[in-house]
Amino acid sequence: MDIFRIQGGRPISGTVRVSGAKNAALPLMSATLLTEQPIRFVGAPTRLVDVQTMGRLLVSLGTEFTERRGGELVLTTPNVEETTAAYDLVRTMRASVLVLGPLLARCGQARVSMPGGCAIGSRPVDLHLKAMEALGARIDVEAGYVVARTPPGGLVGGRVVFEKITVGGTENALTAAALAKGETVIENAAREPEIVALAQLLRTMGVEIEGEGTHRILVQGQDRLEGCRFEVPPDRIEAGTLMCAGAIGRGSLTLTNCPVAHLEALVEKLREADCRVHTGSLSSEGIGELTIEAPFRPRAVDVMTGEYPGFPTDMQAQLMAVMSVAQGRSMMTERIFENRYLHASELIRMGADIHLEGRTATVRGVERLSGAPVTASDLRASASLVLAGLVAQGETVVRRIYHLDRGYENLEIKLTKLGAMVSRESE
Repeated sequence: MDIFRIQGGRPISGTVRVSGAKNAALPLMSATLLTEQPIRFVGAPTRLVDVQTMGRLLVSLGTEFTERRGGELVLTTPNVEETTAAYDLVRTMRASVLVLGPLLARCGQARVSMPGGCAIGSRPVDLHLKAMEALGARIDVEAGYVVARTPPGGLVGGRVVFEKITVGGTENALTAAALAKGETVIENAAREPEIVALAQLLRTMGVEIEGEGTHRILVQGQDRLEGCRFEVPPDRIEAGTLMCAGAIGRGSLTLTNCPVAHLEALVEKLREADCRVHTGSLSSEGIGELTIEAPFRPRAVDVMTGEYPGFPTDMQAQLMAVMSVAQGRSMMTERIFENRYLHASELIRMGADIHLEGRTATVRGVERLSGAPVTASDLRASASLVLAGLVAQGETVVRRIYHLDRGYENLEIKLTKLGAMVSRESE
């Protein structure tokens, strides 16, 4: 099992390119089950463990998986040979449930193991299942598997109303509706950039879609979808994590291929914390260059997580690391998941002053953290501990970084390029 060994106290400066987005790549990959023609992805984060796991899952269903240089993936599923997503593949990654919609739409049946993933609180799949039922599917749960079947004529367009905003549920509804007969209306849909990317892929494949990026999406199902080429958008959470590295590392950091348009909530908070953030030229999609300068100790800011375009829950742990060494007291409120402060106890081991009460964390900034052996509990918690290690005095050893490898591509290489002393070792 690998560990990160970090020697703290070095300024973080330089330029680094943001990789393709994990949270976009996984639903995009699952959508390739909807057609027998090849889908070519450019800029995919091929080294991520979750992307590799999704690839193995798709191969088990009949997909031909080809990886080329430069983050290019070609996925072709001429025939779906298996409609069961087995437990051994699904248990490690919650996004595996995203094959449910495409399998139902194309094959009329699906058997998907109840998903696993990070231990950050309850994330039930009942909203996914209700969406499939709204399109005519019959759902049963048997021995830990979701077993879904369509009527003889397949899925039929309908009205999907989510009682609570769900990103994965919206993604499954979109892919299921793509081959359903007639029009589907998705109400209270998630607005995340990853939803927009999936809708853009489906449109490129031939689906008529309106309203992505809003809470009401209209989908006109098609009889058959085409293959295409599609560029995976850059990862807003990786970009945000690197911005926090600049903020905590008191340097000057420039990100290229940065999804600036999707980082407004974080940029606002970092500017509030006395960091200087400015952008260069941007594409029509809001992608380009962003620079953060943090020559001084950051100022404490209050944060409340929320659905996009609010402050992302996936950035709460990283910003907590920054607030641990900020001037003043910050209040952090987690509104998405009820168990997402597992990193706090490890930050406290490093000298942070954090008090938890329910969904609120009170963080009183200290002048310095101390290096210590710490253990990651989930993907974003591991990033938080790495950030703390960058500024801590002495050596920090982060264990269980397999969590980190699920969502960050070559993070230790990127941080080393920026001046940090981070090494990957086998424990």
